[in-house]
Amino acid sequence: MIIPKLHYISQGSSPKEHLENIQKACSSGTELVQLRLKISSEKKILKFAKEAREITSHFQTRLIINDHYKIAKEVKADGVHLGPSDVCPTIARKYLYTWQMIGGTANTLENCEKLLDKEIDYISLGPFRETTTNDNLSPVLGLKGYTAITDVLKTPIPIIGVGGITTADVEAILDTGISGIAVSGEITRDFNIVRTFNQLLNASLIEEKRHTFE
Repeated sequence: MIIPKLHYISQGSSPKEHLENIQKACSSGTELVQLRLKISSEKKILKFAKEAREITSHFQTRLIINDHYKIAKEVKADGVHLGPSDVCPTIARKYLYTWQMIGGTANTLENCEKLLDKEIDYISLGPFRETTTNDNLSPVLGLKGYTAITDVLKTPIPIIGVGGITTADVEAILDTGISGIAVSGEITRDFNIVRTFNQLLNASLIEEKRHTFE
């Protein structure tokens, strides 16, 4: 399973705005978007997840649902992203379709090792720097934190950097052994920047396919 190098985490002041921004991200060339709605009604999340699935299917973009693995299965999303307080990935794995991917959030080497034991498909490691999109922020890692973890954690599982990442950070982040990035604020401010991120990550679909066949 190839995990795209650029993930867009949805942002917006309302669910409708999240969907509008997902559409903009898809049309700008983002290969994977994560629907991250922090509302309490599962019924509403399901409704918006179905709409997000329609948008992403049209653009052949992968869709990950944040937290809600049962909704991810119902709308046939490409997978689910689970945080530390969400259901254990091994439980979600038994429930999901075999082709659906599971991502997990980590902040420490120990977090990463525990996730690897639970057979996740990618690890989202962060925060890289302080960010306003998450209220319960773990200690900031920065380049030193990333290097300290990747030096010890020898794994073929993709490690995705997350948390306040800008285009100026990409080269240095990749040098630490991180394989991709998840971005929210920087892309939401200017969707044209997706192209720059893709160029920096060398993450165009053509590149991905070429590497697969090499």
